Amino acid sequence: MERVGDHLRSLNGPVLITGHTGFKGTWLSLLFENLKIPTVGLSLPATHDSLYVRAQRGGKIPEFFGDITSLEYVEKVFNQVNPSCVIHLAAQSLVLPSYKNPISTFSVNVMGTANILEVATQYPSVHITACITSDKVYENSGKSQSFSETDKIGGKDPYSASKSAAESVITAWRNLAKERNGSNVLSYRAGNVIGGGDTSQDRLIPDIIRKIYFAQELVIRNQNATRPWQHVLDPLNGYILGIEHCLKMANDQTKAFNFGPYEPSMSVNEILVIARDFFKDTKLRFRTQDLGKIEELNLSLDSYKANYDLGWLPKYNQRTAVIKTFEWWKSNLEKGESASMLCENDIKGFIDFNNS
Repeated sequence: MERVGDHLRSLNGPVLITGHTGFKGTWLSLLFENLKIPTVGLSLPATHDSLYVRAQRGGKIPEFFGDITSLEYVEKVFNQVNPSCVIHLAAQSLVLPSYKNPISTFSVNVMGTANILEVATQYPSVHITACITSDKVYENSGKSQSFSETDKIGGKDPYSASKSAAESVITAWRNLAKERNGSNVLSYRAGNVIGGGDTSQDRLIPDIIRKIYFAQELVIRNQNATRPWQHVLDPLNGYILGIEHCLKMANDQTKAFNFGPYEPSMSVNEILVIARDFFKDTKLRFRTQDLGKIEELNLSLDSYKANYDLGWLPKYNQRTAVIKTFEWWKSNLEKGESASMLCENDIKGFIDFNNS
């Protein structure tokens, strides 16, 4: 019986994860560790309160620390690693910081992606380069619609615009790869990813956790905003299925996939209600602040193509994903259970479910 990861394990060379010290990168390296897929990391150093630090991931895989906006450094890493596959996660991934530092956001998200693809599509050992962009790459007119992979790309704020520009880079290097007989280039667009260990600023779930456990002020930008929330392991599983599909079906022209929940996007207010029910002994007070930023009210993804082509379906619905995230933090901060063990338990349960 074929199992997830079989094709990646059969390749000659490790998978290179850019951004491996980030939230999704840490979960992905842990998942690959459980799947026994050889992995190497390339990233900036981790922040002090990150999941990477909490889970004591330093030195657990071969890793390089440097800036992907340096083409010379990227080439140096590839020459030492000889990767068989690249999963490009490294990015400036937050909307509000993109307003403060739009140039650096574009530098990392656009030129960093170009550097990774420029090297990967010419490197003989690389079979596939999978670039992770965002659910915010679609041109959003504010209407209630679920975006599919064929919808128009475009962003208004610096973050979404930089990710939309990265999609243009991906398309350009996909065409260059054909001329070079280089690696396949894929684009993955995931919904709002949540899970234990995310400490990013100005993200709803981490902000709730900081309010509950550290008495920090909870500021809500828009209670009515809807987003496609999903547990981190669901899209990561989708990335792997997409890569393995491409390895098996070399002539398949499907190069972009959405990964999001199968039910309608949930509102910020619905998440707050779940939080109040879960943390029963704590009153969850917040204030609303209109920051005057261009941020779309509604966002939803159509994942039919991933369902149909890859056989991918999210294991967790949105409510379960939120509760699992709160349970992770409660076990970590109240019971003192280690971050690495909690991630390990979540991953083992997820793998057992997929292989059953």
